Amino acid sequence: MTRKSLLRRAALAALLLAAPVAGRAADKPIPVVISQAFQSMLYLPFYVAIDHGFFAQQGVEVDKETAGSPPSALSAVISGSADFSIHGPEWTAIAASKGAKVDIVANLVNGAAVWIAAAPDFQYDGVASLKGQRVVTGAMPTTSTSLFMKLAKEGGLDAKTDVDMIPVQIGSEPGPFLAGQAKVAVMYEPGLEQAVSRGMKVVVGFPKAYGPYAFSSLTARAGVDPDKAQRVVNALELAIRFMHTDKPATLAIARKEFPSLDPAVVDAAVTRMLAENVYPTSVQTTPEALTTAMQTQIALGNLAAQPDYAQFAVQTYVAKALQLP
Repeated sequence: MTRKSLLRRAALAALLLAAPVAGRAADKPIPVVISQAFQSMLYLPFYVAIDHGFFAQQGVEVDKETAGSPPSALSAVISGSADFSIHGPEWTAIAASKGAKVDIVANLVNGAAVWIAAAPDFQYDGVASLKGQRVVTGAMPTTSTSLFMKLAKEGGLDAKTDVDMIPVQIGSEPGPFLAGQAKVAVMYEPGLEQAVSRGMKVVVGFPKAYGPYAFSSLTARAGVDPDKAQRVVNALELAIRFMHTDKPATLAIARKEFPSLDPAVVDAAVTRMLAENVYPTSVQTTPEALTTAMQTQIALGNLAAQPDYAQFAVQTYVAKALQLP
């Protein structure tokens, strides 16, 4: 082989080594700001995407911001200070109904992640059992209390007059409940497992009662950078798949994200939400899940009508993410 041929082969090899590899993150990651309403166990797919490197794999560097409330997280997107926000899709639907150019681009929580717990000596025989009872609930507005009020209404009760609701800051429900201030509490995770670990029992599980329910979503402006959106949705899709195939690693990430909690409580909470299909099997928001979720808001008077699924639940990025190997 001539010296000229060797030089050509060496040059070709150098070019091949320098060429980007499909699925490998770019040398300079794309910065993306994602504003979450809270640091919540519900948003575990988001944390798995960060901690297990799925965002990095997609060439994205995420700046995670915690807004403190769904409206604040959504406002960050509307104002342009964040690229995406994570919270209940009802907030996005309400804003869109008022003219905001926002929609949802991915599903993060696909079950109504709310449970009603009761003291071990409380006899629960349906909604009528709650009449006249003191019930610890999250301070409105919150989906847990909204679902409880809807349940009461469907059972012939007015939650505001037939039940003595004790509203507390979201996440602090176990305190008064375990202290005996009420025999019933409406709870999210991990508060539910904290109560169960102290002998309380689950009497109502909204995930099983409602089935697919668009509970938390990824929101973006209508004019979001499509490349950013695709990379982010891809990463979330891979994270969700991972959660359903590697439970031990998923539990480890959850314990890392919530270091102040008893590891046993974290494990129990994640295990329950996986088993009850709270965490989705993909980033796709189905028409059924969106309709069920929005119906709760319509029943409570927070939303006038169902959003147009085709316009509101953007499938562009989801469709491509679902094709990932």
